[in-house]
Amino acid sequence: MTLTANWSYPTAIKFGAGRIKELPEACAQAGIKRPLLVTDKGLANMEITQNTLDVLEAAGLGRALFADVDPNPNEANLDAGVAAFKAGDHDGVIAFGGGSGLDLGKMVAFMAGQTRPVWDFEDIGDWWTRADADAIFPNICVPTTAGTGSEVGRASVLTNSETQEKKIIFHPKVLPSVVICDPELTVGMPKHITAGTGMDAFAHCLEAFCSPHYHPMSQGIALEGLRLVKENLPRAYNTPDDIEARAHMMSAAMMGATAFQKGLGAIHSLSHPIGAIYHTHHGTTNAVVMQAVLEANRDAIEDRLALAANYLGIEGGYDGFYAFVGELNAALGIPASLSAMGVTDPDKEAILKGALKDPSCGGNPVEMTEAYTRALIDRVCV
Repeated sequence: MTLTANWSYPTAIKFGAGRIKELPEACAQAGIKRPLLVTDKGLANMEITQNTLDVLEAAGLGRALFADVDPNPNEANLDAGVAAFKAGDHDGVIAFGGGSGLDLGKMVAFMAGQTRPVWDFEDIGDWWTRADADAIFPNICVPTTAGTGSEVGRASVLTNSETQEKKIIFHPKVLPSVVICDPELTVGMPKHITAGTGMDAFAHCLEAFCSPHYHPMSQGIALEGLRLVKENLPRAYNTPDDIEARAHMMSAAMMGATAFQKGLGAIHSLSHPIGAIYHTHHGTTNAVVMQAVLEANRDAIEDRLALAANYLGIEGGYDGFYAFVGELNAALGIPASLSAMGVTDPDKEAILKGALKDPSCGGNPVEMTEAYTRALIDRVCV
């Protein structure tokens, strides 16, 4: 099978090994002549980043880099990125990296021309209409992990460092103009990042599939995304240079982010405040709380997960699926608990407050009442 393609759903996607070389053409397609490449601190000096800057420089597009991006990016990172964008007289952003680099890069392109604070554009009601749409710069996304799917998203997650809350900032024009998905860029990921980001993709597909909202297209995408993760994440984890597995995981990541238009749920409602307060890796946190959420939602999802288990070739219906998640976590070296991640003596009230405010609540198949959520937090905070 040749895993190379050009897609136009949900945006223009150049998919395949070696396609990072087409970045100059992507810039031309997006109308960008003076790009700022935004990535995180860990990637700034890595070979894949420097090689990408070489590609841009050779094409006469400069070599501008901004990398003051934390693992859970915040408004200070955004302010610094916007300042760098304006100082360099840039006209677009190349968001490069995992979820943090992609999310922050998209926000730099979004906010560089705005006059209101970023929190005015939180994904609440029609707040996105407050933005000056004509002042939004184009962005190109180049993922180097396979998990968040931010490369096909119309929003970014930004941490408010003062309130220790993760906020979703949304606007339709945040959707990248072009995406380059080159699985060769993911080969050098540390194993724990391959595992954590891969389980993020799995969580997106799982919660979208279990969401009670009506969205048949997302339902089908979510189910196939689960299959791709099941069959390819262990391969990518155990054999890092398996390009076919890496490619399938990049597809699964995009599928998860596309599918969760149908909704997310308690997995994300918990992992967002935990990550904001304790700076844990988002996808890994999703994996750690996943089984507790499945059990809390069992009555509402048992039949649906039995169908998924059948499609995935897992015996035992819901019970088999639940056991599979535990086995997959163990095989990927996912910590067995929050305390094993370093979250000891957590502030349950702060997590509860954040979880109940999180917009993911609305997609949970069981209403996230205070009693339900408190019991769930008690279950995961061990």
